[in-house]
Amino acid sequence: MLKLGLLLLIAPILLLLGLYFWEMSDVRECTYAGGYWDYMEGVCRDTPQPFVSLLERYPLLVNGGMLLSVAGTVMCAAGMYIGKR
Repeated sequence: MLKLGLLLLIAPILLLLGLYFWEMSDVRECTYAGGYWDYMEGVCRDTPQPFVSLLERYPLLVNGGMLLSVAGTVMCAAGMYIGKR
């Protein structure tokens, strides 16, 4: 239970961070080229675009990932408690 809990605790966080930094590299590349990143379409534009957070664009991914991390924390705690009995 402890190993599965650690996997559920760490994997969603790494997935979300990977997605965030992958998108951030595209945003920086667009900005350096003199453009504006369109967060909804995922393309570089010539006109200013509003910022749309990752939570607004992918609510199920973000909330589901955090829920899996909390479940992993509970499983880790239970695994450590049961393992010491």
